[in-house]
Amino acid sequence: MEFDLKEHQQMIKETARDFAEKELKPVASKLDEEASFPTENVKKLGELGFMGMMVPEEFGGAGLDSVSYAIAVEEISRGCASTGVIMSVNNSLVCQPILEWGTPEQKQKFLPDLAKGKKLGAFSLTEPEAGSDAGNIQTTAVLAGDNYVINGTKIFVTSGAKADVVLLFASTDKTLKAKGLTAFLVEKGMPGFKIGKKENKMGIRASDTSELIFEDCKVPKANMLGQPGQGFKIAMRTLDGGRIGIAAQAVGIAQACLEAAVKYSKERKQFGKPICEFQAIQWMLADMAVEVDAARFLTLRAAYTKDKGVSYSKEAAMAKLFASGTAVKSAINAVQVHGGYGYMKEYDVERYFRDAKITEIYEGTSEVQRLVIAASLLKA
Repeated sequence: MEFDLKEHQQMIKETARDFAEKELKPVASKLDEEASFPTENVKKLGELGFMGMMVPEEFGGAGLDSVSYAIAVEEISRGCASTGVIMSVNNSLVCQPILEWGTPEQKQKFLPDLAKGKKLGAFSLTEPEAGSDAGNIQTTAVLAGDNYVINGTKIFVTSGAKADVVLLFASTDKTLKAKGLTAFLVEKGMPGFKIGKKENKMGIRASDTSELIFEDCKVPKANMLGQPGQGFKIAMRTLDGGRIGIAAQAVGIAQACLEAAVKYSKERKQFGKPICEFQAIQWMLADMAVEVDAARFLTLRAAYTKDKGVSYSKEAAMAKLFASGTAVKSAINAVQVHGGYGYMKEYDVERYFRDAKITEIYEGTSEVQRLVIAASLLKA
């Protein structure tokens, strides 16, 4: 593994950081306060090629590597974590499984618009009674002629109300539990597909998180992704890639916390001198810097392993586990450095604090990551 970025990766980093500074940071607090979806900025990300970074050029994507993707997600999330997760889901939880499991017709139909940001994708696995226990999914899909009829309710769907395409997992044979799950590409406007409750969240408030309701929703057989019964395998492999994106998002939040803490510590004076001159603050900043770099290297290692075409499940789980914990700890420390001001909404660290926590929960909780890592170690 090389520690120096390649020329194209450095260019992506600079482009993403410039976009985050000019387009995302100035509006992030307002979008958070209003819980407003960043529609225009998502379109601009598509124009920059950031919504389908690993999609081959023949399908309208940028044809880039996973390391470039992780770098971009970090920089975008550093500016606005909500925009970062929208970008991550579209890339890793929608475009990637279509690329890996889709038929030539499905790739041609869905990928170009998703990769260019003209359409948005969502990933729908979680249900009221099936979170980490994906094998307990209650949503059903019954074959009826040329269609599957889907019934059930999904929750906590990122970009759910805004998505044009939803990668949905339903049971086609409940007796088989996890082995009876099948994946479907459900399109906006299909009869029986309804948007339910929009969640009022603690953090990443500018990203839409919604309930999706399926009442005799007719989905053509041609929209089945993979084969019947392959849904669980598709979901788990897709989440491996998704965890790299969330790890990168967490690193971006942590980096933003570190930068804010350093800046404030130089400006804030107590006892006649800047607080950065106090050892207690210096040690806090030093620990943050070490942990942010460690999280970044774990994330880039996972992306690098994925690019090699070998199993990367353990590396992705390690990256997400450590990076999400680092984001939370960095946010806590950044608020502490800011003192009372860190608790006020006028300072970005208050938002970082709220945004960070979800990285330990979605796309597999920290506890699930530990199970994945342990299973990999014990299998060896």
